[in-house]
Amino acid sequence: MVYRLDDDLWFPDPHLGEEDGCIAVGGDLSVDRLLLAYQNGIFPWYAFRYDGPVWYCPMQRFVIFPNEIHVSHSMRTLLNKKKYRLSINEDFERVIRLCGELRIEEDYAWLGPDMMEAYTRLHDQGFAASVEVWEDERLVGGLYGVNIGKAFFGESMFSLVPSGSKLALIHLARTMQQRGGTLIDCQFETAHLKSMGGRFIAYDEYMKIISSW
Repeated sequence: MVYRLDDDLWFPDPHLGEEDGCIAVGGDLSVDRLLLAYQNGIFPWYAFRYDGPVWYCPMQRFVIFPNEIHVSHSMRTLLNKKKYRLSINEDFERVIRLCGELRIEEDYAWLGPDMMEAYTRLHDQGFAASVEVWEDERLVGGLYGVNIGKAFFGESMFSLVPSGSKLALIHLARTMQQRGGTLIDCQFETAHLKSMGGRFIAYDEYMKIISSW
């Protein structure tokens, strides 16, 4: 079942959603609503069949545990060459802008102006972060997402050089290991993320992990 949200701050029980994880439509992208969403494993998207944000919460969650990140031999070699500099939160706005620009031709691209503004507000309040990959002074890869407690909820990534987004993900996982991070939520399965250690866990197990802060 898909619920219609109103101005009140609430979400339905995710177990009652559609098979694809869709649970609600409407509402806003305020900081308070986004924080409530992520604390319950819910994230916004855009879709053809509805106007405004569509809220998803799949019952099978594709995640990477930071200590399980797979770094291939070729990626180790690339990291050891130190061709690229890796950073955290040096240029959040440019990362999110490039993530959006590289998908601008996609129908109903979810990362439009409203979404960019919403996640920038989260970043300004310390609830969203970016990872950057630099080649000299040029930003050539990166990712951003929401960070609450010990979990990171990945939203989007981009790469202007081979393996740029992989470098960003490795740096995120290693940084989380150092800081006691427990889980990276990948939202959806891709071959790229699976090759780096992504796997499915049940929603109830997922909630136990992200709630233990």
